[in-house]
Amino acid sequence: MSRIGKLPIDLPAGVTISVDSENIVTVKGALGTLVQKVDKEIEISVEGSQILVKRPTEQKRHRALHGLYRSLLNNMVQGVSKGYEVKLELVGVGYRAESQDQVLDLVLGHSHHTYLQLPKEVSVTAVTDKRANPIITLKCADKQLIGHVAAKIRSFRMPEPYKGKGVKFVGEVLRRKAGKSASKK
Repeated sequence: MSRIGKLPIDLPAGVTISVDSENIVTVKGALGTLVQKVDKEIEISVEGSQILVKRPTEQKRHRALHGLYRSLLNNMVQGVSKGYEVKLELVGVGYRAESQDQVLDLVLGHSHHTYLQLPKEVSVTAVTDKRANPIITLKCADKQLIGHVAAKIRSFRMPEPYKGKGVKFVGEVLRRKAGKSASKK
Protein backbone atom coordinates (compact mmCIF):
# COMPACT_ATOMS: atom_id res chain seq x y z
CA MET A 1 0.00 0.00 0.00
CA SER A 2 1.01 3.58 -0.57
CA ARG A 3 2.02 5.14 2.74
CA ILE A 4 0.48 8.46 1.77
CA GLY A 5 -2.49 7.07 -0.14
CA LYS A 6 -3.80 4.89 2.68
CA LEU A 7 -3.94 7.74 5.22
CA PRO A 8 -7.47 9.07 5.74
CA ILE A 9 -8.14 12.80 5.29
CA ASP A 10 -9.92 14.40 8.25
CA LEU A 11 -12.67 16.89 7.35
CA PRO A 12 -12.64 19.96 9.62
CA ALA A 13 -15.88 21.54 10.78
CA GLY A 14 -17.53 23.65 8.08
CA VAL A 15 -15.98 21.76 5.15
CA THR A 16 -18.20 19.68 2.86
CA ILE A 17 -17.20 17.35 0.05
CA SER A 18 -19.19 15.88 -2.81
CA VAL A 19 -18.23 13.32 -5.46
CA ASP A 20 -20.36 13.07 -8.61
CA SER A 21 -20.75 10.14 -11.02
CA GLU A 22 -17.86 11.30 -13.24
CA ASN A 23 -15.44 11.32 -10.26
CA ILE A 24 -15.32 15.11 -9.99
CA VAL A 25 -14.65 16.08 -6.38
CA THR A 26 -15.95 19.42 -5.05
CA VAL A 27 -14.72 20.72 -1.70
CA LYS A 28 -16.52 23.70 -0.12
CA GLY A 29 -15.37 25.64 2.91
CA ALA A 30 -15.14 29.06 4.51
CA LEU A 31 -12.46 30.29 2.06
CA GLY A 32 -14.07 29.10 -1.18
CA THR A 33 -14.80 26.13 -3.40
CA LEU A 34 -12.24 23.93 -5.17
CA VAL A 35 -12.89 21.31 -7.86
CA GLN A 36 -10.64 18.41 -8.94
CA LYS A 37 -11.24 15.71 -11.54
CA VAL A 38 -10.08 12.31 -10.27
CA ASP A 39 -9.17 9.32 -12.48
CA LYS A 40 -12.20 7.00 -12.90
CA GLU A 41 -10.29 3.99 -11.54
CA ILE A 42 -9.52 5.65 -8.19
CA GLU A 43 -12.36 5.36 -5.68
CA ILE A 44 -13.17 8.26 -3.33
CA SER A 45 -15.43 7.54 -0.36
CA VAL A 46 -16.61 9.70 2.55
CA GLU A 47 -17.08 7.87 5.85
CA GLY A 48 -18.18 10.09 8.71
CA SER A 49 -15.74 12.98 8.90
CA GLN A 50 -13.01 11.26 6.88
CA ILE A 51 -12.21 10.88 3.19
CA LEU A 52 -10.74 7.57 2.03
CA VAL A 53 -8.92 7.07 -1.28
CA LYS A 54 -8.73 3.50 -2.64
CA ARG A 55 -7.05 1.96 -5.68
CA PRO A 56 -8.31 -1.09 -7.59
CA THR A 57 -5.04 -2.99 -8.20
CA GLU A 58 -1.32 -2.95 -7.38
CA GLN A 59 -0.31 -1.78 -10.87
CA LYS A 60 2.44 0.85 -10.94
CA ARG A 61 0.06 3.41 -12.46
CA HIS A 62 -2.58 2.85 -9.78
CA ARG A 63 -0.01 3.08 -6.99
CA ALA A 64 1.22 6.41 -8.37
CA LEU A 65 -2.29 7.85 -8.77
CA HIS A 66 -3.30 6.67 -5.29
CA GLY A 67 -0.80 8.90 -3.46
CA LEU A 68 -1.20 11.76 -5.95
CA TYR A 69 -4.96 12.13 -5.57
CA ARG A 70 -4.83 11.71 -1.79
CA SER A 71 -2.32 14.59 -1.61
CA LEU A 72 -4.36 16.77 -3.99
CA LEU A 73 -7.55 16.21 -1.97
CA ASN A 74 -5.74 16.91 1.31
CA ASN A 75 -4.39 20.19 -0.15
CA MET A 76 -7.93 21.13 -1.21
CA VAL A 77 -9.35 20.45 2.27
CA GLN A 78 -6.58 22.46 3.95
CA GLY A 79 -6.97 25.26 1.40
CA VAL A 80 -10.69 25.84 1.94
CA SER A 81 -10.36 25.61 5.73
CA LYS A 82 -7.05 27.42 6.52
CA GLY A 83 -5.77 28.75 3.19
CA TYR A 84 -2.20 29.12 2.00
CA GLU A 85 0.20 32.04 2.30
CA VAL A 86 3.48 32.68 0.46
CA LYS A 87 5.86 35.54 1.26
CA LEU A 88 8.41 36.85 -1.23
CA GLU A 89 11.26 39.23 -0.43
CA LEU A 90 12.82 41.70 -2.88
CA VAL A 91 16.57 41.96 -2.22
CA GLY A 92 18.38 44.76 -4.03
CA VAL A 93 18.96 48.51 -4.01
CA GLY A 94 15.93 50.34 -5.40
CA TYR A 95 13.73 47.24 -5.70
CA ARG A 96 10.10 48.11 -4.95
CA ALA A 97 6.67 46.50 -5.05
CA GLU A 98 3.20 48.07 -5.04
CA SER A 99 -0.20 46.44 -5.39
CA GLN A 100 -3.40 48.05 -6.63
CA ASP A 101 -6.46 45.81 -6.92
CA GLN A 102 -5.18 42.70 -8.73
CA VAL A 103 -2.17 44.33 -10.42
CA LEU A 104 1.31 43.99 -8.93
CA ASP A 105 3.79 46.72 -9.94
CA LEU A 106 7.44 45.65 -9.52
CA VAL A 107 10.63 47.69 -9.91
CA LEU A 108 13.44 45.13 -10.19
CA GLY A 109 16.40 47.01 -11.64
CA HIS A 110 15.21 46.91 -15.26
CA SER A 111 14.74 50.04 -17.34
CA HIS A 112 10.98 49.61 -16.99
CA HIS A 113 8.33 48.61 -14.46
CA THR A 114 7.10 45.01 -14.47
CA TYR A 115 3.32 44.62 -14.13
CA LEU A 116 1.60 41.33 -13.28
CA GLN A 117 -2.17 40.84 -13.46
CA LEU A 118 -3.06 38.36 -10.70
CA PRO A 119 -5.97 35.89 -10.80
CA LYS A 120 -9.01 36.97 -8.78
CA GLU A 121 -8.57 34.01 -6.39
CA VAL A 122 -5.20 35.34 -5.17
CA SER A 123 -5.04 38.30 -2.77
CA VAL A 124 -1.81 40.29 -2.62
CA THR A 125 -0.29 42.84 -0.25
CA ALA A 126 3.04 44.60 -0.66
CA VAL A 127 4.73 46.09 2.39
CA THR A 128 7.78 48.36 2.27
CA ASP A 129 9.32 49.42 5.58
CA LYS A 130 12.24 51.82 6.05
CA ARG A 131 15.62 50.07 5.97
CA ALA A 132 14.01 46.70 5.18
CA ASN A 133 13.47 44.74 2.01
CA PRO A 134 9.98 44.93 0.46
CA ILE A 135 7.79 41.90 1.25
CA ILE A 136 5.05 40.59 -1.06
CA THR A 137 2.42 38.43 0.65
CA LEU A 138 0.16 36.17 -1.45
CA LYS A 139 -2.92 34.42 0.00
CA CYS A 140 -5.14 31.85 -1.71
CA ALA A 141 -7.11 28.66 -1.06
CA ASP A 142 -5.60 26.85 -4.08
CA LYS A 143 -2.08 25.57 -3.37
CA GLN A 144 -1.26 24.94 -7.04
CA LEU A 145 -2.36 28.42 -8.12
CA ILE A 146 -0.49 30.28 -5.38
CA GLY A 147 2.67 28.28 -6.12
CA HIS A 148 2.40 29.10 -9.81
CA VAL A 149 1.93 32.84 -9.16
CA ALA A 150 4.85 32.91 -6.68
CA ALA A 151 7.12 31.13 -9.19
CA LYS A 152 6.09 33.61 -11.90
CA ILE A 153 6.96 36.61 -9.69
CA ARG A 154 10.28 35.00 -8.75
CA SER A 155 11.11 34.37 -12.41
CA PHE A 156 11.16 38.13 -13.15
CA ARG A 157 14.47 38.42 -11.26
CA MET A 158 15.92 35.15 -9.96
CA PRO A 159 18.32 35.53 -7.00
CA GLU A 160 21.91 35.61 -8.20
CA PRO A 161 24.60 33.65 -6.31
CA TYR A 162 27.18 36.41 -5.72
CA LYS A 163 25.31 39.18 -3.87
CA GLY A 164 21.94 37.45 -3.44
CA LYS A 165 20.02 40.18 -5.30
CA GLY A 166 16.64 39.23 -6.73
CA VAL A 167 13.23 37.91 -5.66
CA LYS A 168 13.42 35.13 -3.08
CA PHE A 169 11.08 33.37 -0.70
CA VAL A 170 11.20 34.60 2.90
CA GLY A 171 13.45 32.24 4.82
CA GLU A 172 15.01 30.76 1.67
CA VAL A 173 18.72 30.04 2.05
CA LEU A 174 20.65 30.86 -1.11
CA ARG A 175 23.83 29.07 -2.06
CA ARG A 176 26.44 31.79 -2.35
CA LYS A 177 29.61 31.79 -4.47
CA ALA A 178 32.88 33.51 -3.71
CA GLY A 179 33.76 36.36 -6.06
CA LYS A 180 37.09 37.02 -7.68
CA SER A 181 40.03 36.62 -5.36
CA ALA A 182 41.49 39.97 -4.28
CA SER A 183 45.21 39.22 -4.34
CA LYS A 184 47.22 37.57 -7.07
CA LYS A 185 50.72 36.34 -6.33
